[in-house]
Formats: sequence, C-alpha cells, structure tokens
Amino acid sequence: MTIDRKSGLAALVLAPLALGACAPVDHAFGESVAYAKSAHTVNPDPVYTEADAAPGASGDVAAAAAERYRTGSVEQPNTVRSTQVRGGGG
Repeated sequence: MTIDRKSGLAALVLAPLALGACAPVDHAFGESVAYAKSAHTVNPDPVYTEADAAPGASGDVAAAAAERYRTGSVEQPNTVRSTQVRGGGG
C-alpha cells in the first residue's frame, strides 16, 4: 500500500468518528424509561396500620381456597375472548 492509500483509508475510517464527536449530547437520554418505571410503581413500601388488613390477609378466603385445592374442586376460570376472528375473502 502506498502512503496515499493509507492516508485515504485512515481518513475514511476516522471521518465518521470525527463527525460523531460533533453530535449534540442528549442529557435526558433514558428519562422516558425512568418515567415509565415510576408510573408503574404504585407504592414500593406500603405501610399498613393495625386497622387495615394487608392484601391477601383474609384467612377465611385462603382456607376455603386451600380446601377446594385439596378436594379437587378448584373453580375453573371463565374463558374470555377479547377478539373475534371472522374469515372472509374477497
């Protein structure tokens, strides 16, 4: 390779790097992810008083569910369809 080819190849490789250095820096990069995470977090550390029951703290409901599981009479959920598929041609 001659010196002209080497310098041309070096310029070809280094030109995108040099032009990329001129690009503006976005300091808010990733802010939308942080906003989405905070929107989906209701309360990461809830405080329950003695008067308030914690979610899932109903012993009667839990005992009934465990008994249904043991006896094999678990309530099957209803099938819910959210879309209708219709065929057609034309």
